[in-house]
Amino acid sequence: MTSRAKGKTEQTAAAEVPARYSRQVLFEEIGREGQVRLMASRVALVGCGALGTVQASLLVRAGVGTLRIIDRDFVEESNLQRQILFDEADVKALLPKAVAAEKKLRAANSLVQVEGLVEDLNASTIGRLLLGFDLVLDATDNFDARFLLNDYCVKTGTPWVYGACVGSYGLTFPILPGETACLRCVFETAPPPGLSPTCDTAGVLGPIVGIIASLQAAEALKILTGRRERVTRKMSVIDVWEGRQSQIDLPPRDPTCPCCGKREFPYLEGRLGSDTATLCGRNAVQIRRQDGLRLDLDEVAKRLGAVGKVEKNRFLLRADIDACRLTVFADGRAIVSGTTDQALAKSIYSRYVGT
Repeated sequence: MTSRAKGKTEQTAAAEVPARYSRQVLFEEIGREGQVRLMASRVALVGCGALGTVQASLLVRAGVGTLRIIDRDFVEESNLQRQILFDEADVKALLPKAVAAEKKLRAANSLVQVEGLVEDLNASTIGRLLLGFDLVLDATDNFDARFLLNDYCVKTGTPWVYGACVGSYGLTFPILPGETACLRCVFETAPPPGLSPTCDTAGVLGPIVGIIASLQAAEALKILTGRRERVTRKMSVIDVWEGRQSQIDLPPRDPTCPCCGKREFPYLEGRLGSDTATLCGRNAVQIRRQDGLRLDLDEVAKRLGAVGKVEKNRFLLRADIDACRLTVFADGRAIVSGTTDQALAKSIYSRYVGT
């Protein structure tokens, strides 16, 4: 045994494991050594909606060392049906999801460093937001974001776990760069808009969210505790209403894959993807500024005050404009609710916030 390996073993043996994790340590596949690894790990969770709230709760309670939550949205009443970290008080306070989640998770386990960031993950922010993390968990709601994650994780060699739900159906699989197929080996391109069901058109059941997110968290625990050989190398597909579940073989790594084969990263480089996105489960469009300019919310509130009532806190402001509701964040983003017309949403943003 090398001196370095010996030193690491001695550090592991000497590390204290809090009694709160005793039932997890008793599980032989994790044990004391796995728990120590978990407590030293750093995880980034992208999205804190339905899948994200379940994953975050499970990992914080399991004792992950650091959890960074990245989410661009705020809590609404329709979220409460399936997004388990939020309550009616969060809705009334206009809290961003990342802020509300951080508060709840710190109360659940003060030993975990939880950081909620109210930010949009895009080509210009991803390097700053995900640098130095051991694992990335997917809780996004669109393929642009997932292909961006895939580009970043393949380029940096960071494992990540894909997950998606709609209606009563969901699927998940882990991606280990250099070992398994990447997302673009499995899905070469995103499905054309309007051809696939979304939460807006098909709804979503809480139970399928809980199952898929739990499977994602289980794969995360395997990776973080050093049991990489136990990672499921298949796609898990479940329909809770029909009572069907299966595991589908993933394709092998494709040497012609533009991402993991040819090492091309167009989403990461900003050559693919959009500055506007229709939000899943919402009659709404998000707009992101390309210039990265932050806004003075007090100034924007004064401008919108001439239009009607403005609600504001230190994270965001909200105003009703005709049949739409405009929510503006300090980082320059906005969500225009009441439409899925991206041109209309951009027009409202331009008129009332500025270009």
